[in-house]
Amino acid sequence: MKLRIYLDTSVFSAYDDERMPDRRQQTHEFMTRRKSFELSSSELAERELSGTPDPTKRSRLLALLGGISLHPVSTSAIELARRYVEEEVFSPRDVNDALHVAVAVLTRQDVLVSWNFRHLVNRLRRAKVQQVNVSLGLPTVEIVAPPEV
Repeated sequence: MKLRIYLDTSVFSAYDDERMPDRRQQTHEFMTRRKSFELSSSELAERELSGTPDPTKRSRLLALLGGISLHPVSTSAIELARRYVEEEVFSPRDVNDALHVAVAVLTRQDVLVSWNFRHLVNRLRRAKVQQVNVSLGLPTVEIVAPPEV
């Protein structure tokens, strides 16, 4: 059985980010192994990538979504994201990060992969997410950076 991995927008963005060559290289390495996993993302990531100002870069980023399942942002995901904000796991301005986590949890992903160390890939945030999930009887999800997979 393949590991079910949800990719947030930062993974796609890092693939084409010339400002951070190490992160870009690690993202390329991760993506070369993509067939080893069951990858998914969400319509939220697609919307965020669609907002890339440069049309050439936007096309390259959106092309990375090819072959990846895109989950809808359901009412349940919106409600769970709201709960994360109410429980102060995320601030109201970070609701999209909360939505990425909610979609990953509700679609029963094993891992959420992100380069967002400030809002997602940090020990305190992971603990808070898991605490809320357990209190609601929801599955837990690991939140890691691409090199950790």
